[in-house]
Amino acid sequence: MTPSGTSVIVVGGGIVGLACAWFLQCRGHAVLLLDPARAAATADAPGEGPERSGSLAALGVLMADSFHRDRGRAWDLRQRSLELWSQWRQELDRRGHPIPYRSGVLLLAAGGDEEERLGALGARKRALGLPLEPWDRRRLEQLEPGLPQPCLAGLHSGRDGQLDPGSALAALAADGRERGLTLRAEAAVALRPDGGGWRVDLAGGGAERAAWVVLAAGTASGALLEAAAGVTAGVDSGPWELEPVLGQALELELDAPLPVHWPGVVVWRGVNLVPRPDLEGGRRLWLGATLEPGREADPDQLRELRDLGGAAPEWLRQARVVRRWQGLRPRPVGRPAPLLEQPAPGLLLAGGHYRNGILLAPASAAWVAGQIEARPTDA
Repeated sequence: MTPSGTSVIVVGGGIVGLACAWFLQCRGHAVLLLDPARAAATADAPGEGPERSGSLAALGVLMADSFHRDRGRAWDLRQRSLELWSQWRQELDRRGHPIPYRSGVLLLAAGGDEEERLGALGARKRALGLPLEPWDRRRLEQLEPGLPQPCLAGLHSGRDGQLDPGSALAALAADGRERGLTLRAEAAVALRPDGGGWRVDLAGGGAERAAWVVLAAGTASGALLEAAAGVTAGVDSGPWELEPVLGQALELELDAPLPVHWPGVVVWRGVNLVPRPDLEGGRRLWLGATLEPGREADPDQLRELRDLGGAAPEWLRQARVVRRWQGLRPRPVGRPAPLLEQPAPGLLLAGGHYRNGILLAPASAAWVAGQIEARPTDA
């Protein structure tokens, strides 16, 4: 442990857990990251890992300025994260761990009500000085390849964008280790207070102790908190229930490179279309959405996604599916996402990010660091 740092155990190695661990390590704390899903061989491999990992199943779309609100906690977290992601990408790139990024998100309106909402959203955001630009149908029709139809209007957000989730996970893990972060592929099974700090019991039979514990393990975080509240006085009993919601994604390939002239990611009726000009000579595109409650994929939902509910243009219909993946996103039950809470002294919850784990990871890490550094202890 560094002389000025605090010992911290982070439980969960998705993007939120890794962001918390990396940021705390950068700030001089001694951090142990527990992630049972992480094999040592995959820590540096972009895009590899369990197919049901919520972070690896994400598409990495960052929608902050184009969020439908313009005030409150959710808005503030998105704005903070957009700023931090820009800083983090520059820092990681400087240290030899680049994260592929493409700026721009284009929201499409497929009906009259959607067109009206997009117009109002753009007007509100421009009044705040944000660069959200309306696109009329004529301008949209000039884009290649052709967009899903109907497509009545668009709203382009130049500061929003998309980063590669697998590369982000790998960059944070690799740079964290270079800074002294310890990563261990073990599961936490129980929490209990221990001499002013916390003891974390491990599935393999051992235990680790630290002044602070940060829970960022998806639905497992809720189970650990409920168990701790049942046997330990002073732990808030919640509600901490997190329900799984399934996201599905496809990687598609055409015979020839896509003449992608889109100004970034395209969002059509909740489905993200993400051009990947860096993959296979520009012939790849990601298509995905978070649509299904529960843990099991519905084949009908996947077919609907693949065809955009019958709205897919011909070039998209002809594309071959070369990869399919899915992942679980934890959603708080009866409470707004995410859950950034302190259930007990020295115990923090950073979870329930639902569809915005990639986007909100930096702001969540900054909140965790703020809690720890406001009341540091040694253990």
